[in-house]
Amino acid sequence: MSHLRKTTNDPTDDGDRTQGLDAHLVVDHGTFRLDVTLTAAPGDVVALLGPNGAGKTTALRALAGLVPLTTGHLRLDGTALDRTPPESRPVGVVFQDYLLFPHLTALDNVAFGPRCHGASKAEARTQAAAWLDRMGLADHAGAKPRRLSGGQAQRVALARALATRPRLLLLDEPLAALDARTRLEVRSQLRRHLAEFEAVAILVTHDPLDAMVLADRLVVIEDGHIVQEGTPADIARRPRTAYIAQLVGLNLYRGQADGHTVRLDAGPAITTTEDLSGPVFVAFPPSAVTLHRDRPTGSSARNLWHCEVSGLETHGDQIRADLTGELPLAADLTAVAAAELNLRPGAPIWATVKAAQTHAYPA
Repeated sequence: MSHLRKTTNDPTDDGDRTQGLDAHLVVDHGTFRLDVTLTAAPGDVVALLGPNGAGKTTALRALAGLVPLTTGHLRLDGTALDRTPPESRPVGVVFQDYLLFPHLTALDNVAFGPRCHGASKAEARTQAAAWLDRMGLADHAGAKPRRLSGGQAQRVALARALATRPRLLLLDEPLAALDARTRLEVRSQLRRHLAEFEAVAILVTHDPLDAMVLADRLVVIEDGHIVQEGTPADIARRPRTAYIAQLVGLNLYRGQADGHTVRLDAGPAITTTEDLSGPVFVAFPPSAVTLHRDRPTGSSARNLWHCEVSGLETHGDQIRADLTGELPLAADLTAVAAAELNLRPGAPIWATVKAAQTHAYPA
């Protein structure tokens, strides 16, 4: 994704606007402790991913100043914000439910930010009109939130956040309230707006597709700590926890490699294409698994396990079978194949995976 990285010659600016975000967020909340380090350059879009309760929203609220840091630091463009109240931070926030003022029009919702930053009513409304036009909402300037569709409300909320020209944009599940069809359209629009945003954007989402499409870099948080970070391609290819593997749709195991054989920490051995030694992860997609009602003979697959069907669910246009037994795994197959195998919970099944379809990498 390309970014338009703008510079400024405004002598009143504090700090170095080219530095971006430098944060060590430590928040103690009862028995839960968040301890994450986040850095991002201007123009970067970073997605925070993780299961419920991992600490993503706490991190976002700490960046916004809505949750105080127990310790650590928060610097934006070289300026410390640790003790700066939320309303004085150069931060824009788009909340999950948008939080538009119901009694104000779209125009006045967007104008609210510039007004709070000292602009006159006329100046603020002129700026707001320009932002609504940029969002393709010029014809809805006079509409109140109840008259807007979900996608339109999302764009008004984004315009309101951007109208103050923030140096940090925070988006909390910005597409979660949309139906599937609207989500597809708005995701594309949001990607374009983020590509044009010259400062740092931090996105919290549960949706891996949102993260993969919108972000340059993913930061995965579990139990208040970062467990993996990298580009979407890196994360998808080399997951390092069960949560990430499930997120990107892979079977993932950990074990000790000796050449092309990996002895799993809990379970049998897996034959892989890579020649490695020491602690490794092994991953393969559910589509790489072939199921057999009887033990196959003459199969070229080097990996063969006797399993039991524990559950079946529709997965896109296929059936996903969850298997237990010698090796817990997920397998994808067509509805026709599932019927021919007479798959049902409790049924015994043989699973094979070719070594060429596995991927092993250092743990």
